[in-house]
Amino acid sequence: MAVSEPILWLACILRTKIIRDTIATVRLPHVLICGRLRCGQRGRETANFYQLNEREGKLRMFKYLRENIKAYKERDPAARSSVEIFLLYPGIHAYIGYRLSHWLHRHRLLFLARLVSQTSRFFTGIEIHPGAKIGRRFVIDHGTGTVIGETAEVGDDVLLYQGVTLGGTGKEEGKRHPTLGNNVLVGTGAKILGPITIGDNSRIAAGAVVLEEIPPNSTAVGVPAHVVRVAGKRPDFASELDHVSVTDPVEEEISELRARMETLEKRLEELSK
Repeated sequence: MAVSEPILWLACILRTKIIRDTIATVRLPHVLICGRLRCGQRGRETANFYQLNEREGKLRMFKYLRENIKAYKERDPAARSSVEIFLLYPGIHAYIGYRLSHWLHRHRLLFLARLVSQTSRFFTGIEIHPGAKIGRRFVIDHGTGTVIGETAEVGDDVLLYQGVTLGGTGKEEGKRHPTLGNNVLVGTGAKILGPITIGDNSRIAAGAVVLEEIPPNSTAVGVPAHVVRVAGKRPDFASELDHVSVTDPVEEEISELRARMETLEKRLEELSK
């Protein structure tokens, strides 16, 4: 508080935009800004503005949390009540920890952000870097061993199973982690590496290692992952919870080659008679 008070006094005297923006970053309570320091009508208006933003932020936080709990109830057959999900599901606890650490990270409190992130990791087994960007109705089922990197971006209605990695591939700076679109399902133990994009409505099969971009409405299978396009309808894999009923294009090609070889062998036998 002592460090912030001189900034507030200068704001009352100079009333410049730069210092008022500094107050916004500090985000001190309404009482400290215009009650204790009594810096005039403009100070009170500024304080009311930041207090209103803080209230809106809290309402938005609770709204997102309710949406997440509802998403867990829809996608986890074992979930029996909202209270059970809120108190006992590590995915929800990791999400709450992420929201707090992400807020600290955006306000350049990097050490505190990592402290909250690592504390959450210790208790949940889920590591989400504070710099990651995660959308709404985000579900991590079980979650143990899940890792989400610093520059990863996750869209809305995404479902991850345990052991998923959204990782980087090198030491380069900037964007180095994957981007997941909306309504994406990532199966158990799948690894998505590098600054690639997974299109909307796609799924990554269990155990797949994805190194290239996946177009929308597709399934990726294998090591390294191969794509099977889904045509004719908009899939909803995240709601269907299906990350094992997938076809392997490599296996299909091998089966076709075997069938052709058997046909040729039969013809050779007929000709040799």
